[in-house]
Amino acid sequence: MKKTTFSFRVRYGETDKMGVVYHGNYAQYLELGRTEWLREMGFSYKWMEANGVMLPVVNLSINYKQSARYDDELTVTTTLRKIPTYRIEFDYEIKNKDGSILVAAETTLVFINSKTNKLMKAPQYLIEKIG
Repeated sequence: MKKTTFSFRVRYGETDKMGVVYHGNYAQYLELGRTEWLREMGFSYKWMEANGVMLPVVNLSINYKQSARYDDELTVTTTLRKIPTYRIEFDYEIKNKDGSILVAAETTLVFINSKTNKLMKAPQYLIEKIG
C-alpha cells in the first residue's frame, strides 16, 4: 500500500529530565506521519475538515522497542494498511539515524461527516488517489 517517510530531530521539550523522549509524544509523531501521508496524496487535514470530513482516532497501539533521545534524528514511515472504507488504518515505524526501529505502531481512524457527526464512507477523492 501507499507509504511515506519523513525525518525530524527530537526537540528538548519532548524529553524528560534524562533526555529521553516522553512516551506520550510518540502519538504526536504518528500524527505527523499521517499528516505527511495525506499531504503526499494531495490533501491536508485542514482541507478535508473544510470539506466536511473529520478523522478521529479510534485505536492507537504503540510497541516501544528502544528510547529516542534529545537531538536524535528520527524517521517516521507511515504505511496505509488497506483500502479505506468507513475507517482508515495505518502502520508506522519510527527509526533512528542508524536504522534501528525504536517504535512500531498502528492507528485506526474513522471518517465522520462534520455536519451530521455520523460515520461516513471514505471520500471518493481519497479512494481515487490511492487507487
